[in-house]
Amino acid sequence: MAPIWQRLTPQRLLAASVAVALSTIALKTLAWWLTDSVGLLSDAMESVVNLASAMFGLWMVTVAARPADDDHPYGHHKAEYFSSGFEGILIIAAALGILWAAVSRLWAPQPLQRLDWGLALSVLSSALNGGLAWVMLRASRVHRSMALEADARHLLTDVWTSAGVVVGLALAWLSGWLWLDALVAMGVALNIAREGVHLLWRSTQGLMDEAVEPEVRTAIDDVLAGFAHQRNGSDIIRFDHVHTRKAGQRRYVDLHMHMPASWTLGRAAALRTSVEQALMSAVPGLRATIQLLPSDVEAHFDDLHDLK
Repeated sequence: MAPIWQRLTPQRLLAASVAVALSTIALKTLAWWLTDSVGLLSDAMESVVNLASAMFGLWMVTVAARPADDDHPYGHHKAEYFSSGFEGILIIAAALGILWAAVSRLWAPQPLQRLDWGLALSVLSSALNGGLAWVMLRASRVHRSMALEADARHLLTDVWTSAGVVVGLALAWLSGWLWLDALVAMGVALNIAREGVHLLWRSTQGLMDEAVEPEVRTAIDDVLAGFAHQRNGSDIIRFDHVHTRKAGQRRYVDLHMHMPASWTLGRAAALRTSVEQALMSAVPGLRATIQLLPSDVEAHFDDLHDLK
C-alpha cells in the first residue's frame, strides 16, 4: 500500500489541517487561560493564523484544480501562489500583534500559574501539528503543491515556536525570572515573521513565471540530448531556445526543433510527437510547445527589433 501522503489529495490534507488547527486553538487557548502566560498567548494566536491559512489554502487548491475555461485557457494552477502570499501576510500580522503584547508584559511581568498543565497542553498541540506537517511536506513534493508546502512549513514553524515557548516557560518557572515569559514571546514573533517573509517571497517568484526546478530542467535536457544527433559533421536534429516555467503543479517548456529542410511535414510532425511524449514521460504533467524549423533558419528573440 502506498504511503499516506501519496494517497491523500491536497484538498483532504488541507481539510485535515483545518481540523487540527481548531484542536490546537482549543488546547493552546486553554493553556493560556490556565497560566496567564503571554508566551502561550502568542502560541495560541499563531494557531488562529494556522486556521485562517488552512481555510484559504483549501479554497485556493480547489480553485487550482478547476479545468481550463474560456477566460483561463491555461488553467487555474497559479491560484496556489495566492494561498502562500496570504499565509505570509497573516503570519507577519500575527508577529506584530505578539510583539505588541510581549513588550507590554516585559515592562510589567505577571505571575504565572499552573504551568504544568499549560506546558503539557502545549506539547500535545505541537505533537498534532508536527505529525500533520510531516505528512503534508511529503505530500507537497508528490503533488508539487505550493499551498501544501506553505501550510506544512507554517505548521513546522509553529512546532519550533511551541518548543521555544515550553523551554522558556520552564526556565521562568524554575528560576522565577518572570520577564522570560515576555522574552520568549518576542522570540516567537521574530521567528514567525521570518517565515512569513519567506512565504511572501516564494509566492511572488511563482507569480513571475519562475523557471522549473534544476532536476526537472536536467530531465528535459537529457531527453532532448537523446534525440539530437549529427551526420557527416553537420547537425541533422538540434534544439535551441529552450525556455521553462512553472505555474502551481504544472510545468511548461517551449523550444525550437531544427531539422533538414528536405523533410516532409508529416515526418517532422511525427518526430515532434515522439519528443513531446518522451518529455511528458520524463516529467509527469509537463506541457511542451515545440516549434519546427529548418536547420538553416534561426530565430533571434533577443534582437532589439523584437522588443519594440
